Amino acid sequence: MPVDTMSVATIIVDADTTTNFSITKRKMRNTFGNIFTLTTFGESHGVGIGGVIDGMPAGIDVDMDFVQQELDRRRPGQSQLTTSRAEADHVEILSGVFEGKTTGVPIGFLVRNENQHSSDYENMRNVFRPSHADFTYTQKYGLRDHRGGGRSSARETIARVVGGAFAKMVLRQLGISVTAYTSQVGNICVEKDYSQLDFSLIEQNAVRCPDPVVAERMAQLIIDVKADGDTIGGVITCVVKGCPAGLGEPAFGKLHALLGSAMLGINAVKGFEYGEGFAGVNQRGSEQNDIFFNDNGTISTRSNHSGGIQGGISNGQDIYFRVAFKPVATLLREQPTVDKDGRETTLQAKGRHDPCVLPRAVPVVEAMAAMTILDAYLMNKTVKL
Repeated sequence: MPVDTMSVATIIVDADTTTNFSITKRKMRNTFGNIFTLTTFGESHGVGIGGVIDGMPAGIDVDMDFVQQELDRRRPGQSQLTTSRAEADHVEILSGVFEGKTTGVPIGFLVRNENQHSSDYENMRNVFRPSHADFTYTQKYGLRDHRGGGRSSARETIARVVGGAFAKMVLRQLGISVTAYTSQVGNICVEKDYSQLDFSLIEQNAVRCPDPVVAERMAQLIIDVKADGDTIGGVITCVVKGCPAGLGEPAFGKLHALLGSAMLGINAVKGFEYGEGFAGVNQRGSEQNDIFFNDNGTISTRSNHSGGIQGGISNGQDIYFRVAFKPVATLLREQPTVDKDGRETTLQAKGRHDPCVLPRAVPVVEAMAAMTILDAYLMNKTVKL
């Protein structure tokens, strides 16, 4: 990970000639990656969300229809299962692309906000919403943007999807694919292993689940929860195919740790596991070990309980992991809370909100995975002579 930049600001207060103090303030971390990096900016109700991609290889064909398609998958207002906020989320490329190819210089981009209803949040100006970042942002920075959560809003993930789209265009040339899908909503789960599923069906339903029967049950649960003014969480499964062996570091910078950090940095994520994960503790080593064998001249494994990563380094098998998302914290029902002065009060949120984040989070998970894998690939190239 890049070294954090420190910003030192000294404030002298001398109103009565007796009070003097200094404050050392740390910059907010807004950059992801090591060689392939994404720096994001913007707030939910500001001018827009944007970013700067650096470390993008030159000469890569840029498919802007694909980039927009990725944004459309994350876009609000897709179905009755998502927020009704009507945003086109059209991306403007500001630099780094010339005549359809990347030039190797930073790629700047912007997605303008066009349908924000800031007045919906006026009753939250001085009140801390339960399980949101309102209180913690105030404690850290001394102030906050109450309009949709400002910087803490999941709208920031727009920039991640754009970065992920560019990373995918490079990975595509390397024969690496990244595919995510909704595998659980509430207590409704896809029971089949990912290898038994038809990934072409993921985009055929609003939930983004490759099992059509399970998808219908998931959709109905989300609709029922929404009608009750409540929210529901779930799990997204992601599969990386074609990843070469050798990515990741043996101690600090293990590939699964990088993926875990990327996923846990997504809004509403509460858990990450790869390979057999927690389910593997019920088995013995004799059941868990992935046995090596000679597959027509290529060393492979007869199973993949490890999830494609051993010793923190990719082994050439499919990388698969699961990401747990909590229920959306904004409820369209009254909840007790306190205001900024600690006075007890109640709050009922207004506005347009997702009853379940899973359908729109699928492309975000893919984006973060794609950027992580590409960055690890480029890091691996720098150490070979």
